[in-house]
Amino acid sequence: MTVEALVQQLTTQVTEIAWSVFILAWAVGWAVRGSPIPIFKVKRTGQDIIEDAILAAFWLAVGTTVFSLISYIAGQV
Repeated sequence: MTVEALVQQLTTQVTEIAWSVFILAWAVGWAVRGSPIPIFKVKRTGQDIIEDAILAAFWLAVGTTVFSLISYIAGQV
């Protein structure tokens, strides 16, 4: 196995795990925010989790795109 293939495989696995954590955080955030608990702090915590998940997804998408571009350029050289 070449170093390039190893790095690409590792990156793919880390990216899959990161997207899974994003989906889990998104679901937990909406569950907490939509819960029938009449405490404002709990609902605000759910909203904070959703906002953090959205920000994480943005940076994950940007990082994945940049790494894919670097891998593509390195493969062409």
